Amino acid sequence: MWFTVEDDLTYLVGSRCADCGAYFFPPVAGGCRNPRCDGQDLQETRLSRRGTVWSYTNACYPPPAPFVAAEPYVPVTLAAVALAEEGLVVLGQVKDLTVDDLEVGMELELTSGPLADGPLVWMWGAAS
Repeated sequence: MWFTVEDDLTYLVGSRCADCGAYFFPPVAGGCRNPRCDGQDLQETRLSRRGTVWSYTNACYPPPAPFVAAEPYVPVTLAAVALAEEGLVVLGQVKDLTVDDLEVGMELELTSGPLADGPLVWMWGAAS
């Protein structure tokens, strides 16, 4: 699972190399993906819940098969969010904000909710 919800707070779950400290999302198994590290000890870890918008866009068309989009398709907003502590940029859907509401450098916070009457998913939302 790429995220967890505990005490009404949503956390992304990633991996961290015990040798070099590099973070990875989504979580990985096996050896460290850092080409300068031979580490084999990857530990599951929670990632930062807040980050800043690095880039954003909207998806005005449904994704191709095999993805099954809801009918009618409702466009979604996507943001690439920089997690400063981990040195990662994580792409995800944005909840209750449009591209007109976003700007590069804006702080967003991790949240979760159902996706089009489907399963619970993680999303970026306005920072409180």
